[in-house]
Amino acid sequence: MSDRELLEKLLLQEKTLQFGEFSHDTAFQIAEKIYRRAREQLWAVTVDISRFGQQLVHFSMPGTARDNDEWIRRKCRVVERFSHSSYYMGVYYQSIGKTIESESFLDSREYIPFGGAFPIIIRNTGVIGTMAVSGLSQERDHGAVIDALSEVLNIGQ
Repeated sequence: MSDRELLEKLLLQEKTLQFGEFSHDTAFQIAEKIYRRAREQLWAVTVDISRFGQQLVHFSMPGTARDNDEWIRRKCRVVERFSHSSYYMGVYYQSIGKTIESESFLDSREYIPFGGAFPIIIRNTGVIGTMAVSGLSQERDHGAVIDALSEVLNIGQ
């Protein structure tokens, strides 16, 4: 798949995977989906779901480290800054042959455009938070979030 095709696919996910409302219960439903899959697949992942800067859910599976928390923090800062998934932003920079440092003048110690963080979007409102997975490849981190969101929203991918 070309960068352009992947960017289109990622934008479609952002347009499709939106909520009418997002509560604490919604956050726990998403987290539970990821937790169950992580247990089944023996994933060493850390998961974070935050709304308006308030951390609603955060957990780490066996085999994770503090570094996973740092990756989540840096990925979520990308989502908060650009209102796009961290994977989308990484593919975008790749497609233009630039880095987040050279194109947006952002320090990669604070912002990292690798897959795994996704915006919580309320239809007709916008981004209200982030959800993130760290511990797998960037494609699989992103996929874990997308799969859980699709299931909770009852949207086939």
